[in-house]
Amino acid sequence: MTGSDIVLEIRHISKKLGGRDILTDCSTTVARGEMKVLIGPSGAGKSTLLQCINCLIMPDSGEILLEGKKLDTSSKQALCAYRAQVGMIFQDFNLFDHLSAIDNVTIALRKVKGMDKKAARERGMEELTRVGLASKYQLYPAQLSGGQKQRVAIARALAMDPKVIVLLFDEPTSALDPELVGEVLSVIRELASDGMTMIMATHQMDFARATADEILFMERGVIIEHGRPEELLAENAHTRTRDFCSRLSDMENGSHV
Repeated sequence: MTGSDIVLEIRHISKKLGGRDILTDCSTTVARGEMKVLIGPSGAGKSTLLQCINCLIMPDSGEILLEGKKLDTSSKQALCAYRAQVGMIFQDFNLFDHLSAIDNVTIALRKVKGMDKKAARERGMEELTRVGLASKYQLYPAQLSGGQKQRVAIARALAMDPKVIVLLFDEPTSALDPELVGEVLSVIRELASDGMTMIMATHQMDFARATADEILFMERGVIIEHGRPEELLAENAHTRTRDFCSRLSDMENGSHV
């Protein structure tokens, strides 16, 4: 992998909240077209790390580089430009209730990118079509299911043509009904197969195994293991990742009894 293949790099990110270490010396890179998945127990620091990557929470120390250029976190202009290139998809959708699906997708195109209404609408319809919602473009969030709202949020992020997408699903897809989880994950899987650069957190182990290029296992604010799914989750792997996944599977099976 050459340096030019690296889209996003975080170096030695640390963060304290309420006097407690939430992240300690976290580093990783995300290559062009790579799907990187964070897993670990609740409270491990996964969502805080993702929020630091998008500068929704400012890290106390460390560096963030986008395509080799170090982000100046003290510059409001630099932060705005960076956020326009790092798409964010939130667990609770963050849609505007008073706007239709198409207007939710196009508002940033018009206000941030300065596109005219016609061009923004064409771009928005492209992305709603991509996530299978072209026929719902006039509907408002209250008229959409949880899975459909999540797909509108995905379309909104895609419309900005970001260099990398951060999927901030703290408890992945937990805001959705269980039967809708599959439809959202299938859209994300399609994006991964299309070569979209993404980093996300999930407890959906089958999804992580099938889709991730690399898994990062976090515990107590530290990335303690990283590797390809087939390495970390192999039957004979003596890894913390496999132990965690086995326990998660046992809990899920127990809850179905």
